[in-house]
Amino acid sequence: QVQMQESGPGLVKPSQTLSLTCTVSGTSITADSHFWSWVRQPPGKALEWLGYITFVGNDYYKPSLSSRISISREETKNQIYLRMNAVTPEDTAVYYCAGFRRAFEGGVWRYHGMDSWGKGTLVTVSS
Repeated sequence: QVQMQESGPGLVKPSQTLSLTCTVSGTSITADSHFWSWVRQPPGKALEWLGYITFVGNDYYKPSLSSRISISREETKNQIYLRMNAVTPEDTAVYYCAGFRRAFEGGVWRYHGMDSWGKGTLVTVSS
């Protein structure tokens, strides 16, 4: 059973850096069964995918946000990190980490999507 838990400051000032941690249990973040994603949901709006990091540590971001997002990991702590600089009040949202799972089934890799989620953590950007 894969479990994920987000943590970090709930209040960030405009122009500062948002920094969150996702602690994963139930599997190693270096296992080839998952990509590890960050997703957010602003109040009253839809989920927005931010980016992900692979089991070998390669990172990919939503193009419109790529200039100010960084996703990294610490293998020994089994943790995934999100850094977003130059935040504005529009970045206020519930931030989730999620595991994008794949499995070798029937002789092929099958991609099952983001079927493991943390509970989310609210980050408010305000002065």
